[in-house]
Amino acid sequence: MTSAPPAGPGVVKTAPGPTAPSPTPAGRRDVRRALTRVLPLSPAVVLLVLFLAGPIAYCAYIAFTDLQLTGQAESSFIGFDNFRAAFKDDAFLNAVWLTLVFTVLSSLIGQNTLGLTLAVLMQRASKPVRTVTGGIVIAAWVLPEVVAGFLLYAFFRREGTLNAVLDWLHLPSQNWLFTLPILAVSFANVWRGTAFSMLVYSAALNEIPKEITEAAEVDGAGGWRRMWHITLPMIRRSIGTNLMLNTLQTLSVFGLIWVMTRGGPGNRSQTLPLFMYEQAFQKSMIGYGTAVALLLLVVGSLFSLVYMRLLRTEV
Repeated sequence: MTSAPPAGPGVVKTAPGPTAPSPTPAGRRDVRRALTRVLPLSPAVVLLVLFLAGPIAYCAYIAFTDLQLTGQAESSFIGFDNFRAAFKDDAFLNAVWLTLVFTVLSSLIGQNTLGLTLAVLMQRASKPVRTVTGGIVIAAWVLPEVVAGFLLYAFFRREGTLNAVLDWLHLPSQNWLFTLPILAVSFANVWRGTAFSMLVYSAALNEIPKEITEAAEVDGAGGWRRMWHITLPMIRRSIGTNLMLNTLQTLSVFGLIWVMTRGGPGNRSQTLPLFMYEQAFQKSMIGYGTAVALLLLVVGSLFSLVYMRLLRTEV
């Protein structure tokens, strides 16, 4: 039996290092559990990256270029010039103002208030009344936007239904789409979108325990006091969710206004989506129009952050 040769001079003998510990059964189970949770979500994540995050990132890049549809061989990076031009453009500032007016009138006030009112009234109505009212309101909601726009155009035009009724009542009539275009399109959006708010609030009201409202009624609380001190606080989260969804939907309304007024007369009903379309596809300034679209996305994100902050606040 031979022994190992002694180490020569200058050779340092080292002890074998520690080996990496093998995963414990519990660790392997944790890894498998994490993969089991992540893998089913991977197709949805891939689709979101391809069809949502990817186009948004590409549009964000285009917003910083001078890309045009016609008359240009290649585009160049111009930094924040499109955004500076937008804030110096009176037409853009007018579109921002009209977008805020349209959103406040038709979403925050119109759809939200009317939807809550209908939901409360339908709680007390008989079943036939609830069926008929719900069918009429939802029918306006399920109509395609272009069809709804033509119906409201026929209602508000100079020879339309509204003026015919006013003439029959011997009341003064006018060309509503010319004198009050932003109010006309706001009313049209309320008429079309109130059903969503009504359904959200109807579901929320059904979740309120009847014992609470009955106890308040026995204590002598009237209808308004019960609404203010019991109903509204208990459906606060539904109100915030409804406002957020309605606001985002209203900010992107295009077809309804385009069919009714095309942003006119002049630019008196030209909201940001119509202004963006005009700059990008009628004037062929894709870079500038995309910059406006990116600003609209930022506005919608700010509204969402405000509503999410309110939803986290306890009453």
